[in-house]
Amino acid sequence: MERAAEDPQLWQDPESAQVKMKRLARLRQEVEGWRGLRQRIVDVIELAELGDESLREEIKAELAAVEQELENRELATSLSGKYDADDAILSVHAGAGGTDSQDWAQMLERMYLRWCERRGFETEIFDRSPGEEAGIKSVTVAVDGEYAYGYLRAERGVHRLVRISPFDSGNRRHTSFALVEVYPQVESEAEIKIDPKDIKVDTFLSAGAGGQNVQKNETAIRIKHLPSGLVVTSQNERSQTQNRENAMRVLRAKLLDLERQKREEQLAAIKGQHVSAEWGSQIRSYVLHPYQLVKDHRTGLELSNPAAVLDGDLDELISAFLKTQTIAPS
Repeated sequence: MERAAEDPQLWQDPESAQVKMKRLARLRQEVEGWRGLRQRIVDVIELAELGDESLREEIKAELAAVEQELENRELATSLSGKYDADDAILSVHAGAGGTDSQDWAQMLERMYLRWCERRGFETEIFDRSPGEEAGIKSVTVAVDGEYAYGYLRAERGVHRLVRISPFDSGNRRHTSFALVEVYPQVESEAEIKIDPKDIKVDTFLSAGAGGQNVQKNETAIRIKHLPSGLVVTSQNERSQTQNRENAMRVLRAKLLDLERQKREEQLAAIKGQHVSAEWGSQIRSYVLHPYQLVKDHRTGLELSNPAAVLDGDLDELISAFLKTQTIAPS
């Protein structure tokens, strides 16, 4: 790939060249990461062989860090799906439950943004619809980072919150739901071709805070894909062109995911199993009252510190799910 990158003809097709260079950068990063880990192991062994008792705590700390990185890298090798190494598009939608569910959707948005920050992933909000009183109705975020889709697909599904509602004057316990959707970002337009005749594009005023920030021009974009009925919006950029580009990225990702769902349904029919993508069953419950618990219903993993999880500490939950996947779905 490095030899191919030196070919002067490469950039005659800029889109293809960008995809190849991005893949090359990721491979370099992966190789350099393994080499760096190997060197850390050599260094800590040499420190241990010195027999200096004053270095004992430093060695123990470095060993723990090496073991954690090794575990992370071993987990990454199981992400073998076609799009697992790619960037992701993540959407959160408030479910039934009014203001409580909209507040819950915003809590989940913060949780994922914090998780991305911890991993060094870059995020960009494409579209965000605020709730009437509090929280959000929905948000769509682009997540750029190595294996972003591979990790985040573990979060796809319905998330349930049980707590004393801060919006209930009677201090009663409420159950709220939110739906998390995750799609791989499509790097090449050739992978998902969209006929311009198949889409309807509308413009509208972006929702803002008012005052000087309110948009005077219709820069927000709504695109409907007529064959599938999918609708996407983007309104966070001040440029109509940029909002259209972002909306098309989301549409291509959703169409790719539709193809994945069709393949899974065909496989399930062959196996005689029923696959449902209905709103019904939650993948995870977060209980803040009458006790503190996060339970993943797919793996059975239970954690007693929901505050840490809601602050972005998701790695244990994601790892447990990925370890149950013998073959990562494409």
